[in-house]
Amino acid sequence: MTRRALTGSLAALAIATTALTGLASGAYAQTSLRMAVPDPAGSSVGRAATRFAELVSEKTDGEVAIEVFPDGVLFGGDQNAAVNQLGSGALDGLILASSVYASFEPKMNAISLPYLFADYDQLQAYLGGEPGDELLASLDRFGIHGLGFFLRTFRDVTTRDTAITTAEDFQGVTLRTPNNPLFVALFEALGANPTPMAFSEVYSALQLGAIDGQENPVEVPYNNKFSEVQGQLNITQHLADSFLVALSGNAWDSIPEEHREAVQQAADEMIAEHDAEEIAAEQDIIAKLQDEGMQVNHFADGKLERVQEIARSIYPEFEDQIGAEFMQKSLDFVNQ
Repeated sequence: MTRRALTGSLAALAIATTALTGLASGAYAQTSLRMAVPDPAGSSVGRAATRFAELVSEKTDGEVAIEVFPDGVLFGGDQNAAVNQLGSGALDGLILASSVYASFEPKMNAISLPYLFADYDQLQAYLGGEPGDELLASLDRFGIHGLGFFLRTFRDVTTRDTAITTAEDFQGVTLRTPNNPLFVALFEALGANPTPMAFSEVYSALQLGAIDGQENPVEVPYNNKFSEVQGQLNITQHLADSFLVALSGNAWDSIPEEHREAVQQAADEMIAEHDAEEIAAEQDIIAKLQDEGMQVNHFADGKLERVQEIARSIYPEFEDQIGAEFMQKSLDFVNQ
């Protein structure tokens, strides 16, 4: 039995009414919690949080309520601080990228090993199966109760002028990356110039030419109008990321036991819905960016294999951080 299945029968999350939906039932809920998300209410993660709150309210008959706070307002926009606040109980709930959690639990880097997953089916099976359950369990020692992961679409590179169709095209390109050693190591290996930078600074840095490009799931350049300052959308699909739905241990314990299974079911249902929507929307977003003037580039025939070879060469650098046993478990999972 996986941890999620076990958790689904023993525990779950508290929520019903959201600041986004304005459900009045929250005032009468037996348990009311506040959930923070980093992005706007209308973003992918904002919509996921709202749907989760709706499902929890439905499945607990309004006895568990969640109020969703978008735009990072509950943690001042500092995502590392948000994880600390969740562990201490200062935040009740949080939806945040698994790559941020990697600063606290290096095992999380396994999700983002470059070119680990062949497709979304494999990524979903990993996040929803035994490897994902082990990652959720690893947060217990921080006072964080993980409910599950929902996927983000694979990350792609945008650039101002450079079309990336071979490994050599990365040479000398200055790319903004998150402040995560794995991302930096990947692009250094490819010959690019990775530049960690707060996301709030990216648009202006692109506009001023301080950086040549950035990398993110395609939703990010679309929602942030990067087509105004970037001409090339390079479908590199170089690594995966996910969002982790979690509660503080204190918040989890505050949920009456009779509602926990329903809350876990709400998380699982939201994740399934969200994953299907994200995957379906990816090609539509690419088409919209193309309509906005971006040129869409793919690796030339036979060139992806060389990029994958270079990218996977960094795996040994992270074996000690991730843990040799869990890294091997991850590799065995995708190769089975």
